[in-house]
Amino acid sequence: MSTLKTTLTGYTGYRGREGHYAFLLHRITGLGTVLFLVIHIIDIALVYLSPKGFLDVVALYQTTLFGIGEIALVFCVFFHGINGLRIAYFDMFKPANWSIETERNSTRITLIATLILWLPATFFMARNILIHNYGLFGG
Repeated sequence: MSTLKTTLTGYTGYRGREGHYAFLLHRITGLGTVLFLVIHIIDIALVYLSPKGFLDVVALYQTTLFGIGEIALVFCVFFHGINGLRIAYFDMFKPANWSIETERNSTRITLIATLILWLPATFFMARNILIHNYGLFGG
């Protein structure tokens, strides 16, 4: 238990600006993606174990709460992927070019690229939630 306390204290205690926040967000988005994969594997297994249960789960996924969660999942996948490419680039190809300033700039670029990809997807996903769950926009 003391190692968990030390780890959590280290995560929350360090104040390294962009690099620290990118590290934390990378961990959180990775955990979010893994959580989705576990849930997805379990619900797909329901097709064979309980077809009616699978249909109930699919109906649950069509709710607004799960739609918002899906929007968050898309952010997790985009940020985790782009940030992973950034980390790999600096570790494998340009380790000598690493500095605090390049870390800060590359983190900002990562976040901007994530938002550029995520915002259009969010628009369409939120629009579908409003159409199918609330009948807005002629739905």
